Amino acid sequence: MKFKRYEKQLLIIGLAISLGLIGLLLVVPFKIRQEKNQQQIKQKIIQQNMFLRSPDFKNNEIIPGKFTCDGLDINPELMIAGVPTEAQSLALLMDDPDSPTGTWTHWLIWNIDPTTEKIERNSIPANAILGKTSFGENKYGGPCPMKGEHHYIFTLYALDAKLDLNEDADKQKFLAAISGHIIDTAELVGLYSR
Repeated sequence: MKFKRYEKQLLIIGLAISLGLIGLLLVVPFKIRQEKNQQQIKQKIIQQNMFLRSPDFKNNEIIPGKFTCDGLDINPELMIAGVPTEAQSLALLMDDPDSPTGTWTHWLIWNIDPTTEKIERNSIPANAILGKTSFGENKYGGPCPMKGEHHYIFTLYALDAKLDLNEDADKQKFLAAISGHIIDTAELVGLYSR
């Protein structure tokens, strides 16, 4: 009688161990795949090391007057490097978060060829599209703060698609269009005060 009771307990223990092993066989490969995917994502981010710089000013330094409303009001030269190979297009946004009326858009360009390495002074890349700035214009509008020092942030986006946007699109429409398409970004900050 005691033997049967132990036999029953052994059977239950054996069943529990078997179910546990089956669970492990199902869960472990899933966990390994999940960890592998996370590692690939991290590796992908590390490999994408896009840069945006300018020979006209260094990051977090003063933008020369000729690139502002107090000078020629032309865009500075920008150098681009490290664009991910899978990028289908680039986009560029320049805005001023210090504006008293809210973030002010000074420059907005999309559908830049991903092989572009330089944006020349006073120009936009061939076949790129200029969007509407906060000035209500489709062109570069240089720094022009009412008073005090402002930060002007140039953000470069590498996208996995070309954007289907009209020239009348503003920053809000632009940000909605690039949502889910950003592969990498790079940033350059310039300062200007009056």
